[in-house]
Amino acid sequence: IPLNNDYSINEPELRKYVRWLTSFDEIGGLVCNGHTGEITGLSRAERKRVIEIVADEVGDQVLIISGLNCENTIESIEMAKEAKEAGADGILLMPPHMWLRFGMHPDAPFNYVKDVADGADIDIIIHLYPAISKAFYPVETLVKMCKEIDHVKAIKMGTRVTPLYENDVRVLRREAPHVSLITCHDESLMSSLTFPGMDGALIGFAACIPELITEAFKAYKAGDFKKIHEYDDKIFPISRAIYGGGQPSGEAHARMKEALHQRGIFSSALMRLPVLPLTDEEKAQVAEGVKGSGCTKISL
Repeated sequence: IPLNNDYSINEPELRKYVRWLTSFDEIGGLVCNGHTGEITGLSRAERKRVIEIVADEVGDQVLIISGLNCENTIESIEMAKEAKEAGADGILLMPPHMWLRFGMHPDAPFNYVKDVADGADIDIIIHLYPAISKAFYPVETLVKMCKEIDHVKAIKMGTRVTPLYENDVRVLRREAPHVSLITCHDESLMSSLTFPGMDGALIGFAACIPELITEAFKAYKAGDFKKIHEYDDKIFPISRAIYGGGQPSGEAHARMKEALHQRGIFSSALMRLPVLPLTDEEKAQVAEGVKGSGCTKISL
């Protein structure tokens, strides 16, 4: 989210930004209020306003999905209704973050998703957290969600343990073929997209270098592995500069925003605290990644 110097949302810049993103023909939807969209740094009112801006600007061209992060079911339903009223076509439903610390009852994820789906009457993309976290949903739970909750339309597969990822994709293909499976492995995009045969990707990284990632996706759809490798080589330098071989995080999001700033897309790389400003060394690493990937300056 582009910010003004007082940390408020830069609405004119956000409008220009989403117009630019929708100009790429492989981008069929935009997710706002995701992790990269700084959902945890925005108030509930700001999250709704972001949906309104994005839906007003490009909602007639692409699907609009809003991330939803909440610690209790009642407020989750309220926020899902707000998202729908603001113009969202669906929600990206994250697990309550208390589960990351304390774990959860095995039945809790299914009940949570079903209650939100029924209470708000809205379509849902399940946000699957990494297998090493306590908020990971086992494949049996995912299959049950897909089969018994009509509003579950897709799963953002964030497993990040490759053997389990490939196994669970295969199980879901067999048991719930009607549900779309999309990778969110920004840091290993082409391998996570290609080998299990995914339906697409839902990654904040694509909002940083859409011209490379959409062309790479075209090569994937065409089964052109020579081109896939060529684009993977172009994507790698900026991926390494942003993620450093690790998973997306607040600091990685700050580096991504710095890349957007260096490319001229955002007028500021400001992040809301507690995410700290980048050091000069980190900014230089981002600049090297931008240069290595051949990403040009953009005028919106």
